[in-house]
Amino acid sequence: MPTFRYQPLSSSTNAAAAPALVEAVDRADAVRLLRQRGIIPAKVELVAGSPASAASAAHADAPAGVAASPRFVVRAALSRAEMAAFIAELATAVGAGLTLVQAMRTLARSGRTQRQKEMLEFLIHELEHGKPLSDAAAAWGRPFSELTVSLIRAGEASGRLGEVLAQAAVLLDRDLKLRRAILGATIYPMMLTGLVAVAVAFVVTVIVPRVLEPLRGQMTFSDLPLPTRIVSAAAAFFGDWWWLMLGAVILAAVAWPRLYRRPATRLAVDGALIRIPVVGRLVRDVAVARFTRTLGTLISAGLPALTSLRTTKATLGNRAMEAMIDTVCEQVAAGRTISEPLEQAGGGNVFPPLLVQIVGVGERSGRLPELLAQAAEAMESRTESSLKLFTTILPPMLVILLAGVVGLVVAAVVLPLIQMQEFIK
Repeated sequence: MPTFRYQPLSSSTNAAAAPALVEAVDRADAVRLLRQRGIIPAKVELVAGSPASAASAAHADAPAGVAASPRFVVRAALSRAEMAAFIAELATAVGAGLTLVQAMRTLARSGRTQRQKEMLEFLIHELEHGKPLSDAAAAWGRPFSELTVSLIRAGEASGRLGEVLAQAAVLLDRDLKLRRAILGATIYPMMLTGLVAVAVAFVVTVIVPRVLEPLRGQMTFSDLPLPTRIVSAAAAFFGDWWWLMLGAVILAAVAWPRLYRRPATRLAVDGALIRIPVVGRLVRDVAVARFTRTLGTLISAGLPALTSLRTTKATLGNRAMEAMIDTVCEQVAAGRTISEPLEQAGGGNVFPPLLVQIVGVGERSGRLPELLAQAAEAMESRTESSLKLFTTILPPMLVILLAGVVGLVVAAVVLPLIQMQEFIK
């Protein structure tokens, strides 16, 4: 059985009498055994020369074709739903008392897809060679995000891996539901916008020119009514320069992602996005809800508040708001509380006052993880309200826009006919 060397924390009551070595199936099992003995380990590492260590060394010297080597494994992409289900099942297995390797092997036998089997085989291989699960997950990469790896590492350090995995599963599931709610709320407005654009382009470029064709020899362009001139000019422009517009759309589709990846461009666009009246509130509420839930999960898992803030920053999905959290982290590192710089972030208009007050109360009372969980519930309810407001306002606005365009087209066709009738009389 592999042997692990550990270094107990000085605050541990049994640290002085505790042995420096422990035998266990894997690193997580070693941490669990030490916690059962009342020892809080600060560091647990595989002893060189143990069976797992020798196997790991042989693995490191293996030829480049070895499939389990991190550099040569073809990474299998898992969807968010598959990842959330995997973490939940792993949490259940570990919570039932199975070691990580046993849990992984059990999951591998329970009807996994080929992509999941490849990932599980890699993780099992790394665990059997003495690596902690967090390092194995980080070596595999996606779909293990930095947030998930940090949670796993916190669970390993605290000896509460099963509990922390359960928290991570809840967090991933909530994030998945939130994303689905956003998609479900915006898919109808997006479809309506696309249909309006296609309909207007077809009417202006195909129908209107054919209707106005008989009038070309009877009325000059300056004699036509204003709506008719506008629609005719638009039809002529699209008809003559469609190739230029198509090229511009293709160029924008290719160049915009690269331009958006530039930090300065991303920061400017995201900063403008959160200032848009209705859309900006929706973006802020979604980001704050995810931020609050994740921060509470990390702190309750045992990570320090500053580390939790820095890790949670990536869940915002908005560079402008991430820059605000960077400022908050700097002030927290200087000795301030979280609530004070959080209240001042973005001029006090980004993070809701309710969240700031709850964080302040949690810091003063020592109940920050519990109160952050309650704040997350409130922020998620606020997000649902913002989604309902957005989906309530946008369709009527699109219908009004469509009615205005249709009215302009109808006026462009009807007004010249009325003028012709008056001229004939």
